[in-house]
Amino acid sequence: MDQYIGKMLDNRYEILERIGTGGMAVVYKAKCHRLNRLVAVKILKSDLAQDADFRRRFNAESQAVAQLSHPNIVSVYDVSKGGDIEYIVMELIDGITLKQYMEKRGQLNWRESLHFITQIMRGLSHAHSRGIVHRDIKPQNIMVLRDGSVKVADFGIACLENSAQTLTQEALGSVHYISPEQARGDRTDARSDIYSAGVVLYEMLAGRLPFEGDSAVSVAIQHLSSIPLAPREINPEIPEQLELICMKAMAPDLERRYFSADAMIADLEAFRKNPGVSLDFEMEDLRPEEEDEPTQLLRTSAVTAASNTGRNHRPAPSHERERRREYDGYDEPERRGNRGRTALVVIAAILAVALAAVLFKTIFASFGAPDTYVVPNVVGYTVEEAGTLPDVQGTFTLSPQEERQYSDEYPADTIIRQSPEEGDYQKGELVIKVWLSAGPDTGVMPEIADGKTSVTQAKARMSSLIDRYGLTFEEPYDEEYNDEIPVGCIISSIPDAGEELKKGQTIHVVVSKGPQPVSYIPLTGMQLDLALQQLERLGLVVDSSEIEYVASQEAEGTIISQDPDPTAVTSVPPGTKVKLVVSAGPNSMAGSDTVMLPLPMDKISAHLVVYQDNEKILDEDVPCASGTYPLVVYGSGEVHIVAYLDGEEEPIYDHRITIDAYYD
Repeated sequence: MDQYIGKMLDNRYEILERIGTGGMAVVYKAKCHRLNRLVAVKILKSDLAQDADFRRRFNAESQAVAQLSHPNIVSVYDVSKGGDIEYIVMELIDGITLKQYMEKRGQLNWRESLHFITQIMRGLSHAHSRGIVHRDIKPQNIMVLRDGSVKVADFGIACLENSAQTLTQEALGSVHYISPEQARGDRTDARSDIYSAGVVLYEMLAGRLPFEGDSAVSVAIQHLSSIPLAPREINPEIPEQLELICMKAMAPDLERRYFSADAMIADLEAFRKNPGVSLDFEMEDLRPEEEDEPTQLLRTSAVTAASNTGRNHRPAPSHERERRREYDGYDEPERRGNRGRTALVVIAAILAVALAAVLFKTIFASFGAPDTYVVPNVVGYTVEEAGTLPDVQGTFTLSPQEERQYSDEYPADTIIRQSPEEGDYQKGELVIKVWLSAGPDTGVMPEIADGKTSVTQAKARMSSLIDRYGLTFEEPYDEEYNDEIPVGCIISSIPDAGEELKKGQTIHVVVSKGPQPVSYIPLTGMQLDLALQQLERLGLVVDSSEIEYVASQEAEGTIISQDPDPTAVTSVPPGTKVKLVVSAGPNSMAGSDTVMLPLPMDKISAHLVVYQDNEKILDEDVPCASGTYPLVVYGSGEVHIVAYLDGEEEPIYDHRITIDAYYD
């Protein structure tokens, strides 16, 4: 079983299953428990992770790539290290590689090829604008999503992988797409990506690679010295202008190749809008200039055999046979043989020197003077453990130095550095100076979950710790209802007060939303005693001194209105005060009067709203045939009547009237 499946990285990423393997890393499907989403985690293979220089370059490249943000580039979410594991976290793509897509579909039509290459170049344009060169563009590093969109993957990793790439059989997958300058070991730039993208376009259009062979070296040589068949010679249905764009991208001469991804995109867009567009170059412009002694074009037997693979060994087309006859006319095999013999002599000489150095060191160590010793490695051990090592005990003395250094790699009290270093020779006083680890540079989490501190206040209080250890507060904050802690104050934190703080740690806090609201119900038409019971059950408060009694046609003790208005709010905090207006009955000390409200006779009906002392007493549709509407109002003393028609701002009636009170 895979050692990583089920493992939790940084207490955040749970490895679920393996989904892919490459030359440098293994890709896993994982779950981010912090953001509750699925991601892809790429873990460096253990042999590469042991190389400190490689790890440093890997992190530098990956951090730069993480800044890229483009719809045609696979997003990098995180670059981290969990123990001895170096890994990056990327978005999980629901799709297949372009290589798998081509294997399923076979030869793509030119419209589909145009669709894919345009998206690939847009992604490269974004990366190049930020100074990042991919250096390993191939269909295996391009993802095709279900919606037909394309994302370029493995930025940064590819840069590192190819910086030390050798043309072995393991590199065969990449070498088919390698640029001539990469094959020569020259400096590469954005134009190298353009060449590789041109090869991908060639493969989509022609249904085959431009160069094939039995070994990585033979394919690389063809990139350096051969000219591929034009795509239209393989498939005449390919538009001539699209063929020109493909061959310009693949021009072996850097000066004749597209100078930028944007320049290639411009031609692709011009062709898309008008397939008959006239480009500012022709096929003759892309051919290298002839010199006094022209470069010999190579076609080895292995390459020829590889080019026929999958074709049932049918005879090559006549135009390809003609081209091969041209190549056979060159006197290249003899020259290549001379070069091969020269290379073998050089390699043999280098190996001889290296072997002599190893033998010299071994002999010196074994047969040197009796008082000369090879210094052993003691890094990673405690002083006590190192003292019991066979190469140390009875021979070397360990001298711990007072100075200690923080280290995330070596636990406290273990040796982090030694002098002389492992493999050095020492005689005379056999003493190894050692420096001990102080362990990780950690701090102590202060108390911020005291029920009185907001997140803003917590950040201000922890500002020095945040700067020193690179701490961040996870956002958005979790929120919970709490009856005791005010809104916005911290209820709890992870880590808790007094716990250890580590570099780069994320602080998780739970913030109070205050007391949980209670449902608020309408009470209109309910008897007062029943309404009071309902409000008490909900935890709401009614001040009996603020209950207002008014004359009304409703039965005595009936709730007429309440504040807050239940039509405006459906929930309120517990303890909210509610004001009630209760009917005193129609026979209380109140009189009545009839108000004639004017209505437009040109309408059949209208909507009438009437307020008495700012309290709504009518809200309904009324007939307009009579031209007036008689409204009986109740009260005592002066009352203010205002009436509105059909929602207009100006009232149709606005008067104060006096109503005489009476006793029943």
